[in-house]
Amino acid sequence: MEIKSEWKKLAVIVGVFLLCFYLPVGWRRFDNAVLEAFHLVKWYAREHVLLCLVPAFFIAGAISIFASQQSVMKYLGPRANKILAYGVASVSGTVLAVCSCTVLPLFAGIWKMGAGLGPATAFLYSGPAINVLAIILTARILGVEMGIARAVGAISFSVIIGLLMHFIYRKEEFEKANAQMAMPEPEVKRPLWQNGLFFAAMVAILVFANWGRPNETAGKTWTAIWLHKWMITAALAAGLGAILILWFNVRWWKIAVSAVPVIALAVALPMDGMGVMIPFAAGAIGLAWATGSSEGEGSEWFSSTWMFTKQILPLLLAGVLLSGLFLGRPGQEGLIPNRWVEWAVGGNSVWSNFLAAVVGAFMYFATLTEVPILQGLMGSGMGKGPALALLLAGPALSLPSMLVLRSVMGTQKTVVYCSLVVVMATISGIIYGTFF
Repeated sequence: MEIKSEWKKLAVIVGVFLLCFYLPVGWRRFDNAVLEAFHLVKWYAREHVLLCLVPAFFIAGAISIFASQQSVMKYLGPRANKILAYGVASVSGTVLAVCSCTVLPLFAGIWKMGAGLGPATAFLYSGPAINVLAIILTARILGVEMGIARAVGAISFSVIIGLLMHFIYRKEEFEKANAQMAMPEPEVKRPLWQNGLFFAAMVAILVFANWGRPNETAGKTWTAIWLHKWMITAALAAGLGAILILWFNVRWWKIAVSAVPVIALAVALPMDGMGVMIPFAAGAIGLAWATGSSEGEGSEWFSSTWMFTKQILPLLLAGVLLSGLFLGRPGQEGLIPNRWVEWAVGGNSVWSNFLAAVVGAFMYFATLTEVPILQGLMGSGMGKGPALALLLAGPALSLPSMLVLRSVMGTQKTVVYCSLVVVMATISGIIYGTFF
C-alpha cells in the first residue's frame, strides 16, 4: 500500500511538472484568458460578495439557528403537503432577485434544517431563474413570446425538477421522513411573527441593497425605489438592529457601537459606485462582532454564518476564476472563442439546443446580464430555441455553483440535478424553436 501511495505522489509531481513545462505563456489567447479570469473574479468580488453573498450567509446562518425545524419540515419537508411545498419553493424567485451563486447559502440553510430534496432543489432552481425583473427585461428586449416562454419554463422547471429529484431519491427521502417523525417537538423561544419579521428584514436588506438601476422605460415607482434604495436599506438595517435588541438579547450598546462607524462612513463617502461598499462592509463586520461576542443564540448564529462562509466562498471564487479562464467575461473571450459558440448554436437542431444549455450551465451570469448577452448572440445568428435553452439553464447554474453544490449534497445528486436542468432546457429549446 505504501509503494502504491508513493507512485501516486510521483505521478502527481510529474503531472504538475509537465503542466509547468508546457505552460503556454506567451500565447496571446492564453495570456488574455488568464487576464479575463482575474478581471472576472475582481468584478465578482466587488459586485457580488459584499452586497449579495454576505447578507445571504447571514440569512443562511439564521435559518439553521432561528428557523424552527418543525416549520421548515411543515412547509418544505419530505412529508409536507406537496402542493404547498412546491408552490412555496417554485415562486421564491419572485422575491429573491439573486444569481445562481447567491442562492447557494440559502439552499444550504434549508437543506441543513431538514427540507426535502424535491422542494429544496425546486427552491434552488427557482431562486435565480424566476426573477420578475429579468423576465420583464427579456420580454422587452427579446420579444414578448420569449419572455412568456421563459416565465412558463422557469416555473414549470422548478416543480418538475424537484419532483424528479424526489422520485429518483425516493427511498432516501422516505427514510429521512421516517427519521423526522421520531424527532421531539422543538422548544419555541419566540412567536412565529417575531421570527418572520427578523427574516423579512434580512431578505429585504438583500433585495434593496442589490436593486438595479431601471431602464428608461421603467415606471416611476421602480425609479423612485432605486433613487432611495440606500435610505430604505438603512431603515431596514435599523429595524434589524431593534429586533436583535428586543427579541434576540443582543446588548443595545453593541448595536450602537456597530452603527456609529456605518453612519459616519455613509455621511463622509459618496453613496454611489464603490463608495457604498465601505459602510456596507463596516455594517457586516459590526453585525459579526455584535453577534459573535454575544452569548447563546447570537454566538450560534455567527458560528453558523461563518461555517457557511468557509464552506462556500472559497469554492465560489475558484469557480469564477475558472469560468473566466475558459469563457471570459460577457463580451470578452477566454480560452474558448466566442465564434465557436455562435457557430454551434445557430438553427434549432438537437445539438445546438444541447450545446446552448451546456454552455449556459457552465458560464456565470450575474442577475440580468444574460439578456444583453443573448441579444448579442442572437444578432450573430443564434437560433431562438438555443436562446431559450441558454436562458433556462444559464441563470440557474454555473461552474462555481456546481462546485459548491457538490460540497453540500454530494457528487451524485449534483450531477443528477445539473443533468436534469440541461436536458429539460434542451427539450424546451427544441419545442420553442419548432413553433417560433
